[in-house]
Amino acid sequence: TAGSTPPSLAAPRARLATGLADFATNRHEYCGLALPMSGTVEDVSDEYYQQFVQAPAAVVAYGIASCDPCTAYDPILTETASRYSEVRIGKAKMHVPGRCREIKKQHQFETYPTTHLFSNGKLVVSREGKIEADELGALINDYLLKEKAL
Repeated sequence: TAGSTPPSLAAPRARLATGLADFATNRHEYCGLALPMSGTVEDVSDEYYQQFVQAPAAVVAYGIASCDPCTAYDPILTETASRYSEVRIGKAKMHVPGRCREIKKQHQFETYPTTHLFSNGKLVVSREGKIEADELGALINDYLLKEKAL
């Protein structure tokens, strides 16, 4: 019949459709690889933390659900992720049981949100409290992107 898929192509097309749907849903973890998603704030937990901070330029905001400044920070992180596609922007939800135990062992947090900027695994900046979009952009430019421009 017109418009129907030949039997020889039905299985490959179904696998492709399933693969594309899986990729669209799980872009950050496809085929076992953590892939940066430009324009997206990534969910950071113990499982991918080391790989995440090893990026050439990465920002991690640590927060908890009961923190109003943390909630107010979310749109700033989203805007920053869309402006700086070459920088991985992530949020670690420190309040979720079992998700950030190793992160808590590596860092001491007195205030939420706390923001860390990493360059190839090295912590280059730490700021406590909500950072406004312009200031966060300036920190990214000064500490993460400046070396690339030279």
